Amino acid sequence: MYKINIRQGKEKQLKRHHPWVFTGAIEKIEPGFSEGDWAEVLDSEGNFIAYGYYDEKSHIVLHLLSWDEKEMPSEDWIKEKIRQAVLRRKNFFSSDCTTSCFRIVHGEADFLPGLAADCYAKLIKIIISSRFAYRFLDIAASELDRMLHPALISAAADPAYSSAESLAEKTICYRNGKREKVDEASLENVTVLENGIYYEVSAARGQKSGFYCDQRENRTAVEKYAKNAVCLDVCSFTGAFTLHLLKAGAESVKAIDSSESALRHLLYQVHLNENKKTIPEGSRSRVEIVEGDCFELLRKEKDDFYDLIILDPPKLAKTKGQLENAMKAYKDLNRVAMMKIKDNGILVSFSCSAALTREDLRTVIAWSAKDADVEAQILETLSAGSDHPVRLSFPESEYLKGFILRIIKS
Repeated sequence: MYKINIRQGKEKQLKRHHPWVFTGAIEKIEPGFSEGDWAEVLDSEGNFIAYGYYDEKSHIVLHLLSWDEKEMPSEDWIKEKIRQAVLRRKNFFSSDCTTSCFRIVHGEADFLPGLAADCYAKLIKIIISSRFAYRFLDIAASELDRMLHPALISAAADPAYSSAESLAEKTICYRNGKREKVDEASLENVTVLENGIYYEVSAARGQKSGFYCDQRENRTAVEKYAKNAVCLDVCSFTGAFTLHLLKAGAESVKAIDSSESALRHLLYQVHLNENKKTIPEGSRSRVEIVEGDCFELLRKEKDDFYDLIILDPPKLAKTKGQLENAMKAYKDLNRVAMMKIKDNGILVSFSCSAALTREDLRTVIAWSAKDADVEAQILETLSAGSDHPVRLSFPESEYLKGFILRIIKS
């Protein structure tokens, strides 16, 4: 176990249970680094702060885990945190539920740094974004299997962090809690329900876990604005928002995304749900797909044309250092969208960048409205669902934030 002293003045946030410690906050480490391992973390005077996990090869070198001096982390500690996270979501396992996909472990918010797990019916997908999570992946998979008995558990590194954490981008599969060599091409898609709409989710590697269940409640929230609306779904991915717009009776939906395969899957899911009668008959004829750079495609759309636009861009600020440029990009994206919306139209704008706070996003949208010479009213404030809890001592866990706005031009 490492013994780590924190520099004077750097310990306040850590004592308030923020779990991240960067190199600049560390005064002394004993012994010298050899490999990732548990650590006892002390202030500059030698007083106990917390136990953690130290790994110099991680972009966050020290993750704090337990602030109880009598509760030293271990493999059994990790199993217990997994168990508690799953039990906190027991209401999602109701047999009469219209949703079979949800998050069961939410990283630092569930006290497990860089370890997220989503349940898709009988499939569990683990997303790894830290060396800590990779080190204890077998333990996590074993405990999830013991509790939930899935047909398959697949695990893969989050591409956004694989380079920074030196993690291989490959899929690791588990059956009955044990690693099993599986050809990714042989893995079948899994059909799941979310609020009564069907989706097919890949068991292999894909964008994040292959489907964004954090937007579940927000997709339902936009339905009330979509009746007879001409809609634009920007960064549509595989069309979850598009499907809810169609369900609500949208006149038309144009979906734009940079991924041709995602757009093809969008059309497949429209067919799937039309056949299952979860969206109105003729929905396919009301959908248009366009592949390309979403920022550039949005600029080419007609001004004052759309009743409803959804902006759900990928993460534009992975770190605080990228925040300034990201805010400029969010501002430009929202400004252009405001130009394309009709008077009294609806703009649904999201950010999934943890480095960008909710207040930052609100400020950016206000700047956008000023530059577009419009007024904007916030109608609803949006966030991830209750399966993605926000840990108050770790504000970064509120990574997804959004607003439904009315854009007034006259």
